[in-house]
Amino acid sequence: QVQLVESGGGLVQAGGSLRLSCAASGPTFSIYAMGWFRQAPGKEREFVAAVSGSGGSTYYPDSVKGRFTISRDNAKNTAYLQMNSLKPEDTAVYLCAAKRASVGSTWYGPWYEYGYWGQGTQVTVSS
Repeated sequence: QVQLVESGGGLVQAGGSLRLSCAASGPTFSIYAMGWFRQAPGKEREFVAAVSGSGGSTYYPDSVKGRFTISRDNAKNTAYLQMNSLKPEDTAVYLCAAKRASVGSTWYGPWYEYGYWGQGTQVTVSS
């Protein structure tokens, strides 16, 4: 079992930055790929970023590539999402999730291959 707790959300002006953290419980954090997703009201859950268990591989969709950076510190059982050049359309609840890399056809999966989820943290970007 993995429990995830996000923090770091808040209100920021367009062009600003935020750093989200995802603290995980359990001694086997490094065996899980970690992903960040977001969901805005009335919209589907969107993939934001993923990092492999070792931290050596990352994945980003085009919508955030170059602005967001995912990382992890396995010694601290924590994953991070650095978000720069934020836009109003980045406003959403941001959720972190954990996935065994062996599940599914790719290590970063789609959202339904992630078995563990946090409660989410709200990010609001004002124009």
